[in-house]
Amino acid sequence: MTAAPDFDDAFRAQLANLLTWRRDVRAFRSDPLPETVLGKLIAQAARAPSVGNSQPSRFVMVRSAERRRALVAHVEAEQIAAGEKYDAAERAEYQRLKLHGLAECPVVIAIYCVRDPAEGAGLGRQTMPEALVYSTICAVHTLWLAARAEGIGLGWVSILDPATVSVLLDVPADWHFIGILCLGYPKTEAELPLLHTTGWQARLAVEAMVIER
Repeated sequence: MTAAPDFDDAFRAQLANLLTWRRDVRAFRSDPLPETVLGKLIAQAARAPSVGNSQPSRFVMVRSAERRRALVAHVEAEQIAAGEKYDAAERAEYQRLKLHGLAECPVVIAIYCVRDPAEGAGLGRQTMPEALVYSTICAVHTLWLAARAEGIGLGWVSILDPATVSVLLDVPADWHFIGILCLGYPKTEAELPLLHTTGWQARLAVEAMVIER
């Protein structure tokens, strides 16, 4: 049996830094991502835990310039519509935010979850079928951290209509949409999240997220 690695204090400190510096990136440099690096990131994301080892995540690499232009147009229209729900002051703040990097990022990936994969034989999802979606979200987070460790930024685009995106990308009807991911080298680095520094929303204290029973 292979011995487990020893994760020492230095590694734990680096892991804490990785978690601290993970960001939702919206502004990207134009440098392309090497295909070898992109392949490594997808392979690492595929190692994420999944319920019953069902491995439901599917990564749609958006290579077509035409499809990307259609995604950009759709997302920008949806973002304008989403801004209408805010009052005048909030809308002005909202309109100043850069909410995606779809037009300039080197890589666009759509993430899907297979609704009822044969893999895993249903283990662990009979009473909670949504565990499949949670599994795919674990893959997204794994990809996010793996990218950050390579100096690569990731931005999750969610202001959109999933059904429209699925038609644009021509994916199987039984795939459940999770999100659009932009990947590339970030233009800038910041210790605090963008939505914090712009005044939209600061981080909650950890104590505000924990209850005891």
